[in-house]
Amino acid sequence: SVHVVDQQTSALDRSTPFSTMSYFWRRAGLVVVSGGAYAAATYLTYSYVTAGKKDQERVMEEVTTTPGFYTNDPCRTRTFQKIAYGYDDQIDRDEFVMGINLLRRALLYFHAKGKVLEVGAGTGRNVSYYPRSVDKIVMTDASDQMLERAQAKIKRKAQNQKFETMVADAADLSKLFPDQSFDTVVDTFGLCSFDDPVVVLKEMQRVCKPDGKILLLEHGRSKSYEGLTKYLDHHAERHAKNWGCVWNRDIDQIVKEAGLKLERKDTWHFGTTYYVVCRPNHLSQSQIADTNSKVMKSA
Repeated sequence: SVHVVDQQTSALDRSTPFSTMSYFWRRAGLVVVSGGAYAAATYLTYSYVTAGKKDQERVMEEVTTTPGFYTNDPCRTRTFQKIAYGYDDQIDRDEFVMGINLLRRALLYFHAKGKVLEVGAGTGRNVSYYPRSVDKIVMTDASDQMLERAQAKIKRKAQNQKFETMVADAADLSKLFPDQSFDTVVDTFGLCSFDDPVVVLKEMQRVCKPDGKILLLEHGRSKSYEGLTKYLDHHAERHAKNWGCVWNRDIDQIVKEAGLKLERKDTWHFGTTYYVVCRPNHLSQSQIADTNSKVMKSA
């Protein structure tokens, strides 16, 4: 059965030992819930103000003449190349205040095992959170400059021999990895950045073993707070221009269209942060097409 929880109201993980998980969620809840309102308001205000009036006007002019110019930009990798060396410095504080680091740690500690593939690894913000019990971690990203930052972090790790990095397109890993070759496949805050996140999830599913897990930590539109989602929609173009990130995507719909088996979903930060555990759904192509068709009709 699917375990779906909004972590603003509940913090119990029934799929793991009570004592360990209850301790973690109490700690996470204290940090995230108490700081959530402050962090969300501060972050959204900051992101708007720091854009600058001239930049806002220029982006709005481009949006008016070419709707979806940045949110549909197929060359957003250039943006990642440009921001790579200052990326960590700019988001470290936000992630700390909002408790994102705790969510990263929990997702990987409780669910990552065996041979792991991480797509959209970026600057390697998960490097410190993989448990020692995993056998190998392959970190991929389309930006070589982002991966250079990840490699620097890996060098400082005691068990750095477990890590491997490579430049790769998450939408097509067929030349690198055969079917069902990883026990765990991970993406954190990457679905916002891929040109076609559904295609990426299907590729993650292809390389995941039948009894493996697909782990997602993402941000997207809130289903609980309409005003917040309207804000994300209104400023999506500017945010995509500055960060290469489409922050208002519908994560629930993306997961459904990819045909993954949803095992667990938790939401944080007024429904904009998604903690998701899935299982691969190895159907035939015709079955996948039929499933996707039904999902689209019901949407």
